[in-house]
Amino acid sequence: MASSREYLDFILGQLSGLEEITYRAMMGEFILYYRGRIVGGIYDDRLLVKPTRAALRAMPAAPRELPYEGAKEMLLVDEVDDSAFLTDLFNAMYDELPAPKPKKK
Repeated sequence: MASSREYLDFILGQLSGLEEITYRAMMGEFILYYRGRIVGGIYDDRLLVKPTRAALRAMPAAPRELPYEGAKEMLLVDEVDDSAFLTDLFNAMYDELPAPKPKKK
């Protein structure tokens, strides 16, 4: 099942307090970037984030879910209605996210 544009718009609205939030559509889902780094994505209308130490501290009971078959587990964010929580979560995760790989020429 693909994610809806409406859910993406809702999540982007919740993250509107952050600068440099971008996304990329990929196979019916959306990869989310924060300041150029992949923080997670929207898969089947669920917000999933990478299981960084900061994310695990912020959401110790968060279920781990697969975004798609064959992928690494990610953390399900249940508190999508709390814009302040999402902003704090993304800010806390940023330093632990890998830098983007250089593009090949």
